[in-house]
Amino acid sequence: MIVYPAIDLRGGMVVRLREGDPNQQTLFSDDPVATAQSWIDQGATWLHMVNLDGAFEGDSENLSVLEAVAKLDVCVQYTGGLRDLAALRQAWDLGASRLVIGTLAVREPARVAEAVALLDGDAICVALDAKDGKVVSHGWTESSAYTPIELGALLYGHGARHALYTDVKRDGGLSGANIEDTVELARATGLQVIASGGISQLGEIERLARSGMVAGVIIGMALYTKRFTLAEALSAARQT
Repeated sequence: MIVYPAIDLRGGMVVRLREGDPNQQTLFSDDPVATAQSWIDQGATWLHMVNLDGAFEGDSENLSVLEAVAKLDVCVQYTGGLRDLAALRQAWDLGASRLVIGTLAVREPARVAEAVALLDGDAICVALDAKDGKVVSHGWTESSAYTPIELGALLYGHGARHALYTDVKRDGGLSGANIEDTVELARATGLQVIASGGISQLGEIERLARSGMVAGVIIGMALYTKRFTLAEALSAARQT
Protein backbone atom coordinates (compact mmCIF):
# COMPACT_ATOMS: atom_id res chain seq x y z
CA MET A 1 0.00 0.00 0.00
CA ILE A 2 1.46 3.32 -1.09
CA VAL A 3 1.73 6.20 1.39
CA TYR A 4 1.20 9.63 -0.16
CA PRO A 5 2.27 12.62 1.96
CA ALA A 6 -0.05 15.49 1.03
CA ILE A 7 1.10 18.88 -0.19
CA ASP A 8 -1.87 21.23 -0.42
CA LEU A 9 -1.02 24.47 -2.22
CA ARG A 10 -2.70 27.82 -1.81
CA GLY A 11 -1.03 30.96 -3.06
CA GLY A 12 2.23 29.05 -3.46
CA MET A 13 2.26 27.98 0.21
CA VAL A 14 1.72 24.61 1.89
CA VAL A 15 -1.51 24.65 3.90
CA ARG A 16 -4.13 22.31 5.28
CA LEU A 17 -7.85 23.01 5.30
CA ARG A 18 -10.38 21.56 7.71
CA GLU A 19 -13.25 19.86 5.83
CA GLY A 20 -12.08 21.62 2.65
CA ASP A 21 -13.11 25.01 4.08
CA PRO A 22 -10.84 27.85 2.85
CA ASN A 23 -11.75 29.79 5.99
CA GLN A 24 -10.29 27.03 8.20
CA GLN A 25 -6.70 27.09 7.00
CA THR A 26 -3.43 26.25 8.73
CA LEU A 27 -0.16 27.38 7.13
CA PHE A 28 2.76 24.95 7.32
CA SER A 29 5.39 26.20 4.86
CA ASP A 30 6.10 28.92 2.33
CA ASP A 31 8.48 26.61 0.43
CA PRO A 32 6.58 23.68 -1.12
CA VAL A 33 9.61 22.39 -3.04
CA ALA A 34 11.60 22.13 0.21
CA THR A 35 8.60 20.41 1.81
CA ALA A 36 8.52 17.91 -1.04
CA GLN A 37 12.23 17.23 -0.72
CA SER A 38 11.81 16.66 3.02
CA TRP A 39 9.19 13.96 2.42
CA ILE A 40 11.39 12.36 -0.24
CA ASP A 41 14.34 12.35 2.19
CA GLN A 42 12.11 10.54 4.69
CA GLY A 43 11.22 7.80 2.21
CA ALA A 44 8.30 9.02 0.10
CA THR A 45 8.13 7.65 -3.44
CA TRP A 46 4.82 9.40 -4.22
CA LEU A 47 3.37 12.77 -3.22
CA HIS A 48 -0.24 13.91 -3.42
CA MET A 49 -0.29 17.54 -4.53
CA VAL A 50 -3.49 19.61 -4.43
CA ASN A 51 -3.83 22.93 -6.24
CA LEU A 52 -6.44 24.48 -3.92
CA ASP A 53 -6.49 27.71 -5.92
CA GLY A 54 -7.45 25.69 -8.99
CA ALA A 55 -10.08 23.71 -7.09
CA PHE A 56 -11.84 26.81 -5.79
CA GLU A 57 -11.21 29.40 -8.47
CA GLY A 58 -9.94 27.66 -11.59
CA ASP A 59 -6.58 29.39 -11.15
CA SER A 60 -3.46 27.42 -12.10
CA GLU A 61 -0.72 29.56 -10.55
CA ASN A 62 0.58 26.53 -8.63
CA LEU A 63 1.52 24.71 -11.83
CA SER A 64 5.05 26.10 -11.48
CA VAL A 65 5.32 24.25 -8.17
CA LEU A 66 4.20 21.03 -9.85
CA GLU A 67 6.86 21.49 -12.51
CA ALA A 68 9.59 22.02 -9.92
CA VAL A 69 8.58 19.11 -7.68
CA ALA A 70 8.16 16.75 -10.63
CA LYS A 71 11.87 17.23 -11.36
CA LEU A 72 12.73 15.69 -7.99
CA ASP A 73 13.11 11.95 -7.41
CA VAL A 74 9.42 11.31 -6.77
CA CYS A 75 6.12 10.60 -8.52
CA VAL A 76 3.46 13.30 -8.19
CA GLN A 77 -0.25 12.64 -8.05
CA TYR A 78 -1.78 16.03 -8.88
CA THR A 79 -5.27 17.46 -8.56
CA GLY A 80 -7.17 20.73 -8.42
CA GLY A 81 -8.75 22.63 -11.28
CA LEU A 82 -8.37 19.83 -13.83
CA ARG A 83 -11.76 20.47 -15.42
CA ASP A 84 -11.02 19.82 -19.09
CA LEU A 85 -8.69 17.74 -21.24
CA ALA A 86 -6.44 20.71 -21.97
CA ALA A 87 -5.77 21.19 -18.26
CA LEU A 88 -5.00 17.49 -17.91
CA ARG A 89 -2.57 17.61 -20.80
CA GLN A 90 -0.86 20.70 -19.39
CA ALA A 91 -0.32 19.13 -15.96
CA TRP A 92 0.87 15.90 -17.54
CA ASP A 93 3.37 17.75 -19.71
CA LEU A 94 4.69 19.54 -16.61
CA GLY A 95 5.60 16.20 -15.08
CA ALA A 96 2.66 14.82 -13.10
CA SER A 97 2.69 11.03 -12.88
CA ARG A 98 -1.03 10.72 -12.18
CA LEU A 99 -3.90 13.20 -12.46
CA VAL A 100 -6.95 13.19 -10.24
CA ILE A 101 -10.21 14.22 -11.91
CA GLY A 102 -13.03 15.37 -9.69
CA THR A 103 -15.48 17.91 -11.05
CA LEU A 104 -15.13 16.78 -14.67
CA ALA A 105 -15.83 13.15 -13.70
CA VAL A 106 -18.96 14.14 -11.77
CA ARG A 107 -20.28 16.59 -14.35
CA GLU A 108 -19.50 14.53 -17.46
CA PRO A 109 -18.60 10.93 -16.53
CA ALA A 110 -18.12 9.89 -20.16
CA ARG A 111 -15.24 12.36 -20.48
CA VAL A 112 -13.20 10.07 -18.26
CA ALA A 113 -12.96 7.66 -21.20
CA GLU A 114 -11.50 10.50 -23.27
CA ALA A 115 -8.97 11.27 -20.54
CA VAL A 116 -7.93 7.61 -20.38
CA ALA A 117 -7.53 7.57 -24.17
CA LEU A 118 -5.55 10.83 -24.09
CA LEU A 119 -3.04 9.54 -21.56
CA ASP A 120 -3.59 6.02 -20.18
CA GLY A 121 -5.51 4.26 -17.44
CA ASP A 122 -2.70 4.40 -14.89
CA ALA A 123 -2.33 8.15 -15.42
CA ILE A 124 -5.93 8.90 -14.44
CA CYS A 125 -7.49 8.75 -10.99
CA VAL A 126 -11.07 9.78 -10.26
CA ALA A 127 -12.02 11.62 -7.08
CA LEU A 128 -14.97 10.17 -5.21
CA ASP A 129 -15.21 12.79 -2.49
CA ALA A 130 -18.23 12.21 -0.30
CA LYS A 131 -20.28 14.29 2.09
CA ASP A 132 -23.47 12.95 3.68
CA GLY A 133 -23.32 9.91 1.40
CA LYS A 134 -23.15 11.83 -1.89
CA VAL A 135 -20.23 12.69 -4.15
CA VAL A 136 -19.29 16.39 -4.05
CA SER A 137 -17.33 18.47 -6.55
CA HIS A 138 -16.16 22.03 -7.34
CA GLY A 139 -13.79 22.12 -4.39
CA TRP A 140 -16.31 20.15 -2.30
CA THR A 141 -18.89 22.95 -2.58
CA GLU A 142 -21.50 21.21 -4.79
CA SER A 143 -23.32 17.96 -4.09
CA SER A 144 -24.21 15.46 -6.82
CA ALA A 145 -26.92 12.81 -7.07
CA TYR A 146 -24.37 9.95 -7.04
CA THR A 147 -23.22 7.81 -4.15
CA PRO A 148 -19.48 6.99 -4.32
CA ILE A 149 -20.22 3.38 -5.29
CA GLU A 150 -22.66 4.42 -8.04
CA LEU A 151 -20.23 6.89 -9.59
CA GLY A 152 -17.25 4.60 -9.05
CA ALA A 153 -18.92 1.73 -10.91
CA LEU A 154 -19.92 4.07 -13.74
CA LEU A 155 -16.40 5.46 -14.08
CA TYR A 156 -14.87 1.99 -13.96
CA GLY A 157 -16.99 1.26 -17.00
CA HIS A 158 -15.43 4.28 -18.70
CA GLY A 159 -11.91 2.95 -18.11
CA ALA A 160 -10.98 4.44 -14.74
CA ARG A 161 -8.87 2.09 -12.63
CA HIS A 162 -7.69 4.36 -9.79
CA ALA A 163 -9.93 6.26 -7.39
CA LEU A 164 -9.37 8.61 -4.48
CA TYR A 165 -11.97 8.39 -1.71
CA THR A 166 -12.27 11.24 0.77
CA ASP A 167 -14.84 11.53 3.54
CA VAL A 168 -14.95 15.32 3.45
CA LYS A 169 -16.22 15.74 7.01
CA ARG A 170 -13.12 13.96 8.31
CA ASP A 171 -10.56 15.77 6.15
CA GLY A 172 -8.01 17.87 8.01
CA GLY A 173 -9.63 17.14 11.36
CA LEU A 174 -7.68 14.12 12.66
CA SER A 175 -11.01 12.49 13.44
CA GLY A 176 -10.14 9.08 12.02
CA ALA A 177 -10.40 7.59 8.55
CA ASN A 178 -13.65 6.15 7.21
CA ILE A 179 -12.13 2.71 6.81
CA GLU A 180 -15.35 0.77 6.31
CA ASP A 181 -16.63 2.89 3.41
CA THR A 182 -13.16 2.97 1.80
CA VAL A 183 -12.87 -0.82 1.81
CA GLU A 184 -16.46 -1.28 0.62
CA LEU A 185 -15.91 1.13 -2.28
CA ALA A 186 -12.93 -0.93 -3.46
CA ARG A 187 -14.80 -4.20 -3.03
CA ALA A 188 -17.94 -3.01 -4.82
CA THR A 189 -16.32 -1.30 -7.81
CA GLY A 190 -13.02 -3.06 -8.51
CA LEU A 191 -11.22 0.29 -8.42
CA GLN A 192 -7.74 0.71 -6.93
CA VAL A 193 -8.90 2.95 -4.08
CA ILE A 194 -6.68 5.44 -2.27
CA ALA A 195 -7.94 6.42 1.19
CA SER A 196 -7.93 10.05 2.26
CA GLY A 197 -9.34 12.22 5.00
CA GLY A 198 -8.90 12.15 8.76
CA ILE A 199 -5.99 9.72 9.18
CA SER A 200 -4.88 10.25 12.78
CA GLN A 201 -3.28 7.04 14.04
CA LEU A 202 -0.91 4.38 12.79
CA GLY A 203 -3.52 1.74 13.60
CA GLU A 204 -5.79 3.14 10.90
CA ILE A 205 -3.04 2.75 8.31
CA GLU A 206 -2.45 -0.82 9.49
CA ARG A 207 -6.17 -1.64 9.21
CA LEU A 208 -6.31 -0.24 5.68
CA ALA A 209 -3.25 -2.27 4.69
CA ARG A 210 -4.49 -5.47 6.28
CA SER A 211 -7.82 -5.21 4.43
CA GLY A 212 -5.97 -6.19 1.28
CA MET A 213 -8.40 -3.98 -0.65
CA VAL A 214 -6.88 -0.50 -0.40
CA ALA A 215 -4.15 0.61 -2.81
CA GLY A 216 -2.89 3.67 -0.97
CA VAL A 217 -3.39 6.23 1.77
CA ILE A 218 -2.96 10.01 1.73
CA ILE A 219 -1.74 11.54 4.96
CA GLY A 220 -1.68 15.26 5.65
CA MET A 221 -2.42 16.79 9.03
CA ALA A 222 -1.14 13.82 11.06
CA LEU A 223 2.30 14.15 9.46
CA TYR A 224 2.40 17.95 9.63
CA THR A 225 1.43 17.96 13.31
CA LYS A 226 3.87 15.13 14.03
CA ARG A 227 1.32 12.60 15.28
CA PHE A 228 3.72 10.08 13.78
CA THR A 229 6.62 10.10 11.34
CA LEU A 230 6.56 9.20 7.69
CA ALA A 231 8.88 6.28 8.44
CA GLU A 232 6.34 4.94 10.94
CA ALA A 233 3.53 5.39 8.40
CA LEU A 234 5.51 3.53 5.75
CA SER A 235 6.11 0.69 8.19
CA ALA A 236 2.40 0.53 9.10
CA ALA A 237 1.49 0.40 5.40
CA ARG A 238 3.55 -2.77 5.02
CA GLN A 239 1.31 -4.68 7.45
CA THR A 240 -0.55 -7.65 5.97
